[in-house]
Amino acid sequence: MKKERLNKVIDKLKENNFIVKVVKDEKEAESCVLKLMPKNSSVSMGGSVTLNNTELLKKFREEYNFFERFLQPDWESTVNVMRESLLSDFLVTSTNAITENGELLQIDSGGNRVAGMAYGPKNVIVVCGVNKIVKNRQEGYERLYYVGPLNSKRLKHNTPCNFTGKCENCSTHMRMCNFVSIIRDGKRPFGNVIVILIEKEIGY
Repeated sequence: MKKERLNKVIDKLKENNFIVKVVKDEKEAESCVLKLMPKNSSVSMGGSVTLNNTELLKKFREEYNFFERFLQPDWESTVNVMRESLLSDFLVTSTNAITENGELLQIDSGGNRVAGMAYGPKNVIVVCGVNKIVKNRQEGYERLYYVGPLNSKRLKHNTPCNFTGKCENCSTHMRMCNFVSIIRDGKRPFGNVIVILIEKEIGY
């Protein structure tokens, strides 16, 4: 990505009250996240291919009060943890798209990530690669409906897009695109959203 475009996005994010940190790779991103979070803080994590490329999940399990939703015995237990996690000190997640106007766009199946990013956890840290940057909202929406089928296949959801590779606007229980959010401004009741931009392509 051209430096000029990246700098423009960074400037716009800052204008929109996001705190922005730029790192060169996922290892630096991991270190940056951990420096922001005191040990033994409570933390929740959004499902993310980007974050799966780091050791953060392992660190959260070992050194923090982690709202563990990934290893629950059944769906009811998973949902309970996701609800409880809205009271965590930190939510660490990714986003699906960042517009050149400095907006974050997300798409969700269950809504726990978009809910947490909007309101709930005291602090929100968003980690993403520069491949998430798009020109505008329209291009962002196109990207959302591109990544939906990829995540459906990754999570083995029984949805039409899992098999066709494109959004079928289905009404199945595990539909990937139930909730779409736009965060136009990083201000939150407990502190501004922190965006950690990795200067490489990573994640969906």
